[in-house]
Amino acid sequence: MNKYLGYLQILTAATLWGLLGPISKYGLQDGITPHELAFWRASLGAFFFILHSAKHKTLAVKRKDIPVFFIFGVLGISVFFGSYQMAIKHAGAAISSILLYTAPIWVAIFSRILFKELLSPAKIAALCIALTGTALVCFSGQSSEMSLPLTGLFFGLLSGFTYSLHYIFGKTFLKNYAPATLYAWCLPAGAIGLLPWVTFSAYSPIKLVVIVALAFLCTYLAYYAYCAGLKRLEATQAAIIANIEPVVASVLAYFWWDEKLTVSAYIGGVLIIGAVIIIAKIPPAAQKNTLAAAEK
Repeated sequence: MNKYLGYLQILTAATLWGLLGPISKYGLQDGITPHELAFWRASLGAFFFILHSAKHKTLAVKRKDIPVFFIFGVLGISVFFGSYQMAIKHAGAAISSILLYTAPIWVAIFSRILFKELLSPAKIAALCIALTGTALVCFSGQSSEMSLPLTGLFFGLLSGFTYSLHYIFGKTFLKNYAPATLYAWCLPAGAIGLLPWVTFSAYSPIKLVVIVALAFLCTYLAYYAYCAGLKRLEATQAAIIANIEPVVASVLAYFWWDEKLTVSAYIGGVLIIGAVIIIAKIPPAAQKNTLAAAEK
């Protein structure tokens, strides 16, 4: 039962993350810059997590862990947000999304090294299917003649790498801390890292609604659900299941912004959902037993 609750929590987080693009478009159309959105998302998200932690008296951390939290805040928040924006600038949104979802590959590698998770044939197959589906969704409507600049490739891969750190960081520190505690410390560091790149603008009611929605829904609730699910699942499982995010974003963009999908995009969505079903059927206990037998 805990396993299926974990699946539901990761799917909830991915759905909320899928709101990021469609909601952000309202702010972007109203004149707010991408880095400004990222800054306020991190800052107000930190505010919600600090309030949560203070209410439950879980804000205190071990002194030796504070440097790690700030390093992750810079790499997992500042660099992740910044590199993703640079990838969009140099390679376009679709290509950047594909490179971002190389994250499960990094997670699978790190999890094998750090957590001794088994890279079973079923898990590898699900990983390949999920990445193929994501590519089909993101490439829909893109010209086959589009070239990929080296700068776009670099920042896109960097965004995927730093995105993967969320899974590894959470899997490591959720044993000792509540989810709200981790992000109450890491998000402020990320906001500080973004601050030099931000140009502030005047705020209309639409901008304020967008900023609060991104901070509360796409940051506070999403990361809280993700961390809760990560406690019940392997890091690789969580990373692959989260590939449902671009499907959610594409569907919402269709209904909210009339962004029509191609046939290949729908096929990609089916593949991603299929990968989620495959990974959900892999029993973690059986994986551990197989790994133990292989290492004897």
